[in-house]
Amino acid sequence: MTTDLPFAFDYDGEYFDVCDTLECGQIFRYQKLSDDRYAVHSRDKYAELVTADGKVKAYTDDGDYFWKFFDLDADYAAKAARIGALSPIMRAAADCGKGIRILNQDLTEMIFSFIISANNNIKRIKLIIERVCNRLGEDTPYGKAFPSTEAIAASPAELFAHLGAGYRDKYLVATAQKLLHYDLDALLSMDTPSARKELLTFMGVGPKVADCILLFGMSRGDVFPVDTWLKKVYHAYFEHGHKDSEISTFFCNLFGADAGLCQQYLFYFQRKYRQNAPNTVQ
Repeated sequence: MTTDLPFAFDYDGEYFDVCDTLECGQIFRYQKLSDDRYAVHSRDKYAELVTADGKVKAYTDDGDYFWKFFDLDADYAAKAARIGALSPIMRAAADCGKGIRILNQDLTEMIFSFIISANNNIKRIKLIIERVCNRLGEDTPYGKAFPSTEAIAASPAELFAHLGAGYRDKYLVATAQKLLHYDLDALLSMDTPSARKELLTFMGVGPKVADCILLFGMSRGDVFPVDTWLKKVYHAYFEHGHKDSEISTFFCNLFGADAGLCQQYLFYFQRKYRQNAPNTVQ
């Protein structure tokens, strides 16, 4: 652990599992330092989290930022109980994933990160983002900050291709140039359908990427990003004959304001504990 990081806060670990929260696809700038210790970067902020004796202890010089970042004012015990009461499959998923919290991440960072994530795997996404940060991010006491919009907009697309972004290179530059003259506060003030429609006008942002940005960068719980894992969940436990393009809407209608957290529970459940899943949904 970085010895000069001050202790900021601790939190009961039953509904805050650092590993499950960080490794379920909603964040890419983190490192596993040991079995019970993780490092997290967000913008120019840094924290280390240690789990011991049923508690999560956070060490950072900006405790207020990371308290909000990990959504620690929200009652996830109540959320998990409400979701678990919906059906046997949701009870199993909520029990498995009850330590997951939906992160309140920086919107600009989420836009660029999830453009990079399209048709990609987590290991490679993390590597590309790390390279971009190392090349364009400003120095902080704990490594490189996430690059500014200005730094990305001023860079040639070829740089991002060289750093591993592939065909996404031009998307990053075009979106950064658009954001230079874009009012993100106006985007944040829109209702979810309007904000989703607006995000789809950004180059490199498709339906799943838009939903991820809404959920992890705008705290919109009424979206349900669908990837290969969630398609498997739908066909295994919720099959109603929908096309792949209709699955997200189906789940949003089914789960309402809890759709985003349900997505995380089901994603985690399908990847980690699907062998224990019930065969039918009642």
